[in-house]
Amino acid sequence: MDYIIHLAILIGVYVILGLSLNLVVGFTGLLSVTQAAFYGIGAYVTAILLTTTAMSFFLSVIIGIIITAILSFFIGYVLSKFDGDYYALGSFGFNIIIYSIFLNWQDLTRGPLGIPGIPRPSLFGIDFGNNFNFLILVIIFAVIAYAVSQFIVKSSFGRVLKSIREDEKAIQVFGYNTLWFKLSIFVIGASMASVAGSLFASYITYIDPSTFSLMESVFVLAIIILGGLANNKGAVWGAVFLILLPEILRFVGFPTDIAAQMRQVVYGLILVLLMLYRPQGLMGEYKL
Repeated sequence: MDYIIHLAILIGVYVILGLSLNLVVGFTGLLSVTQAAFYGIGAYVTAILLTTTAMSFFLSVIIGIIITAILSFFIGYVLSKFDGDYYALGSFGFNIIIYSIFLNWQDLTRGPLGIPGIPRPSLFGIDFGNNFNFLILVIIFAVIAYAVSQFIVKSSFGRVLKSIREDEKAIQVFGYNTLWFKLSIFVIGASMASVAGSLFASYITYIDPSTFSLMESVFVLAIIILGGLANNKGAVWGAVFLILLPEILRFVGFPTDIAAQMRQVVYGLILVLLMLYRPQGLMGEYKL
């Protein structure tokens, strides 16, 4: 049962990450691969505050959101100077920069040693050190993230985002300041990723830079591509699919000497087949 709860918590964290990136990539058409950086900022802010002060976990989440929002505003402003593939390359570069800060600013982040002993939250006498209680907390945050995402995409703001994705020049003709819209959704997506990082840090009780590398950003991008771009339900199912698939492959009877390699081969083959025959993802409404 603990194993199932553990997987459910991870799914909840990655649902939040998938929703946050889908707002940027799926609904706005900005190919960003820097989400792991914002995920890491939230995690490190919570880890540092909780291990050095007696601050509440929930207050650390708010501070993480504020810091991430400020940093993502400046990053998003720089990225707004680029289009298409150059935007993706720029976001790639920022992910590397922030990862390098996590790795080398040892006085603050402890570098490759990581930060251990991150406490679990508690609220009104409820101890979230219990994994089941923590799962409830993650579900609450995931439901809020989903509700916020749905509100955004169904609003007039969301309709402008979709118009930017389809033809930014055309929407500018009608007097819309597309820079403001792109910056706003980039900051919102980064802030949501920060919340996922805070939850992850408190759940695992240990973080180190390797968790927030470029490959983590690629993994989150794979979640929304496979689940379905521009579809919030797709982001949810993409997280479920990519978290559970490697676990399911653990129980396939591969020979023990090549089991790990064969699981990776099957995992990669499934992803390739999905991209070939369902490039818009399982529930997608938009193709990159």
